[in-house]
Amino acid sequence: MDTLAMHISNGIIDGPVAAIFAALALAALVFCVLRGRRDLDDRLAPMAGLVAAFIFAVQMLNFPIFTAGVSGHLLGGALAALLVGPWVGALCVAVVLVVQALVFGDGGVAMLGLNITNMAVLGTAAAYLLIALLLRVLPRTPAGLSVTAFVSALVSVVVASQGFVLQYWLGGTTDLGGNLVGLAGTMAGVHVLIGIGEGLITATTVVTVAKVRPDLVYALRALKPATPAPAVPATGGAR
Repeated sequence: MDTLAMHISNGIIDGPVAAIFAALALAALVFCVLRGRRDLDDRLAPMAGLVAAFIFAVQMLNFPIFTAGVSGHLLGGALAALLVGPWVGALCVAVVLVVQALVFGDGGVAMLGLNITNMAVLGTAAAYLLIALLLRVLPRTPAGLSVTAFVSALVSVVVASQGFVLQYWLGGTTDLGGNLVGLAGTMAGVHVLIGIGEGLITATTVVTVAKVRPDLVYALRALKPATPAPAVPATGGAR
């Protein structure tokens, strides 16, 4: 393979596998619409539009990965999950991917189901699971939020890259000679480096929003901190 891009081009995965993942992506997005409707309010609806526009704009800015000879850009799953939640966040990323494929030719139209599955569904889901865990462990300070955003963004990018490896194993059009482990390792290595860039952008953006309007950060509103167990008096007792 000449490149290791997350935006899968037409012809890299065969038609039947692409069709299966298109159906899976559609089902996932319908589920996100149904669940996301419960979260929509006067804050989340405009925020979703801003998040989608921001992800679309920042994805135009590529940063070089010199050790791999490729460039990376923001995927946006963790950023969207933090700001507007997993359901609406997945929809935001999916809308960006559709516009990129139809208008800019970034990723094949026939491969949209694959790309949406990897970046909008898997990436956002992996990010939010980590966010839910870390925000219950780390302090809700700028430092704690930065670590949460950075780690969840990095991991989400690597998870999305391994989604491609699975898809290639199922229907890749080029014979790798059984070296699927090599492909998985290469994709993971490159996307760890891309994930570092993604993590820095995500952490900077989310912490900036949280400092100005913490009520606009969905994860801080929806994920309540763990409640410590009530202390038992050292002496005496309850009547």
